[in-house]
Amino acid sequence: MANLTGKSIGVLGALSALPMRLATKRVHELGGRLHRGQLRGTTILVLGRGLLTRYAGSELERRLETDDHTPTLLSESGLLRLIGSRPAPPAGTISRAALLRQSSLDPVTLDRLTLFDAFEHHEEPYSFRDLVMARKYAALVADGATWLAIARSVKPGSSGTLTPLHLEMGEDRIVSRDDRSVFELDGQRVMQFDEAAVDEEEDWFSRAEAAEAESQFEAAARLYGRCAAIDPNEATAAFNQGNCLRELGDLQAAMTAYATALKRDPLFSEAWLNQAAVLRELGRPGSARDHLLRAIGIDPEFGDAIYNLAALEYDEGELGEAARWWRRYLDLDQSSEWARRARAGVALAERQLRSSAV
Repeated sequence: MANLTGKSIGVLGALSALPMRLATKRVHELGGRLHRGQLRGTTILVLGRGLLTRYAGSELERRLETDDHTPTLLSESGLLRLIGSRPAPPAGTISRAALLRQSSLDPVTLDRLTLFDAFEHHEEPYSFRDLVMARKYAALVADGATWLAIARSVKPGSSGTLTPLHLEMGEDRIVSRDDRSVFELDGQRVMQFDEAAVDEEEDWFSRAEAAEAESQFEAAARLYGRCAAIDPNEATAAFNQGNCLRELGDLQAAMTAYATALKRDPLFSEAWLNQAAVLRELGRPGSARDHLLRAIGIDPEFGDAIYNLAALEYDEGELGEAARWWRRYLDLDQSSEWARRARAGVALAERQLRSSAV
């Protein structure tokens, strides 16, 4: 069982194997931090199987290709094995390169199917059973199947059951055939699933994200609030609720939502930053400064917090501090529009300091 001290694990999409709150509790017991989405400091990013049904193929491909994958990517089964909730499979002996060579499966399809648990192993080395499945998947791809269609049809833990079956393309889905009948890959005769139904919390969160994406901030705030109320440890829903309330101009309510997120996850640097922005808008620069310093203390390379602290110090007449923080921002960013503004800020602050010294 892993020691997760210092690990920050983000989850993209709904987990299908267990409720998020149970996974959060288990990761916390092992010394780590589990949260929705990819936040600053995320070291492991889990791809929940909810992504497969949430997005159309082109949108999911875009997200998988453009998201910052600096953290280690992990499948649901990988997470369950990491926290001791699912036993490790038999030791594998086949490398990724060997599996690609022997199966004729293309690299992108192999990696996508691995991350969505279409194999016995969630990482290399793979097993002979994985090789058998890879060859079957390659045949499906040759018949016109996409990796997404395969991933949606196969459930975690199913590869062992599917190995002796013949897989083929149906009219609009992938099916399995034995000597007696044809049935879908998710049919109960084919395999036994250990997946739990998506819980109520996930439903509220997904609906809230959809509403927020459509700029329906009032509805999104209500839905995030329901999600946060179900799980007293859910920080991301409270944070997102604060963002929606801020869009609506309800700064007091937004401040309460951010405070809830921070109480539940004191390492939530983005929540410290956004709470600071609200406090600044409410005319409380001292408290805003404290929150920005907390964000930077958690993440010393948090450029947004550093830049905003420099701007706050400038507005408060602390020109030396403003220049110092803008220089620190420039240590992180040399080329963006914000870097150009930081250089201008340093020059302006220093010019005013020289003028006041005359």
